[in-house]
Amino acid sequence: MADTAQTRFITLEGGEGTGKSTLQRAIAEKLVATGGEVVTTREPGGTPLAEAVRELALHPPEGDSWSAMAEALLMNAARSDHLDKLIRPALKDGKWVICDRFADSTRVYQSVKGGVAEAILRNMEASVLAGTIPSLTLVLDAPLETTSDRRSQRGGAKDSFEKRNDDFHHAVRQAFITLARSEPERCVLIDASRDIDSVFEAAWTAISKRFDLKAHA
Repeated sequence: MADTAQTRFITLEGGEGTGKSTLQRAIAEKLVATGGEVVTTREPGGTPLAEAVRELALHPPEGDSWSAMAEALLMNAARSDHLDKLIRPALKDGKWVICDRFADSTRVYQSVKGGVAEAILRNMEASVLAGTIPSLTLVLDAPLETTSDRRSQRGGAKDSFEKRNDDFHHAVRQAFITLARSEPERCVLIDASRDIDSVFEAAWTAISKRFDLKAHA
């Protein structure tokens, strides 16, 4: 179990195409430039076993699909391994950990549109996290028109979540907004429709405030 008051654990959340991966790289570069040791990772994934689960969850056999409950179980199985083998050891060593998605994504994605009951997801989350929660969660938000354009520009094969319809992505967006506003002590909602420099500035301001860093270091 980690004492989150002493850890440097940052998670990035938001719907598809909000720019989490781009922001993760920018934050990591800034922290390294200021002398920090940084581990960047993602969910589902981050360890060999968790990456295997990622492939299974995001790219099921053609024509098949997981139920919301099965997805939640897969995500939490991957997260348990990720925490034990990568996140907790890195935090114990005093390193920064920046994770592209974490438990909030499971709480959102597997609950919307008639998914798993929130109480069940929270019970799973509490058991798997065992107190290892992010010190700061940056929730990136942008209109569907913006995120849809970004996703189309990325190219490549779409995963099982990216393929879902606009109603699903709208529900995900609203659920993330609600989550961020319900936990203001941990979450900061960031307008991700702006250019990356503006998004990074807002993110770095939040990080500086939370971890008592110089905002313009």
